[in-house]
Amino acid sequence: MNISVVVADGQALVRAGLLALLHAASGIEVVGEAADGRQAVHLATALHPDVVLMDVRMPRLDGIAATRLIVGGHAHRGPRVLMLTACDAPEYVSTALGAGASGFVLKDTPPERLVSAVRTVAAGDMLITPVVTRELVETYTRHHRALTLGLNRLGPLTTRETDVLRLVAAGLGNAEIAARLGLSAATVKTHVKRVMQKLGVNSRAQAVVLAYESGLVVPRGRVAAELSDGTSAATVPTAGPGGCPAPSGRREADPLRG
Repeated sequence: MNISVVVADGQALVRAGLLALLHAASGIEVVGEAADGRQAVHLATALHPDVVLMDVRMPRLDGIAATRLIVGGHAHRGPRVLMLTACDAPEYVSTALGAGASGFVLKDTPPERLVSAVRTVAAGDMLITPVVTRELVETYTRHHRALTLGLNRLGPLTTRETDVLRLVAAGLGNAEIAARLGLSAATVKTHVKRVMQKLGVNSRAQAVVLAYESGLVVPRGRVAAELSDGTSAATVPTAGPGGCPAPSGRREADPLRG
């Protein structure tokens, strides 16, 4: 079954390029295009696509506000939003993920990786490039120092659920987490679902943001504590310094998948 996609970008030339790229990709069907945020919300509501590829800067209604309306309008599984922007400013990243976006990619992403990102998000995983993740972590570290208060919010989680959240935040997919903890992929998926329910978040990405904010994950490589079985937890991938405009080296970094 094809992945249905709505493309939302305020620049006609960019939108045309995205449409051409996705039309040529196997297993992906573009069902609509939007030139502004309000139109994107309307199409997402009317067409129920699997993924909305959403530019951050949109006319009439910006992409983050549009994302909040799209994701918030569905009590159960609705369209997943993959944010697209030319700038990796941390305030964009944290706000977009907080609004419910499932991924965040840069406009200098190679075409084949953008297509892969759409497929990743459609499958229910989170996708953020490592350099964006690094800047997000550092931003939260600077501005959210109340680690004890944050960790208290994780109180409802069991020890195993906390372990799973650590590894999700470190960029591991369900299969990798299963192998590391000696669980089945189905069990890990259930743990992730329960973590989201207990934390009151509606996406895997928002759970990761909360892990950063709470201090469960710390910047530059190491999570806040070991796993419950005493083994070392996974590390958060790091990359060279980010910024806007993006450094050319960013193109060589693999996506971080949840």
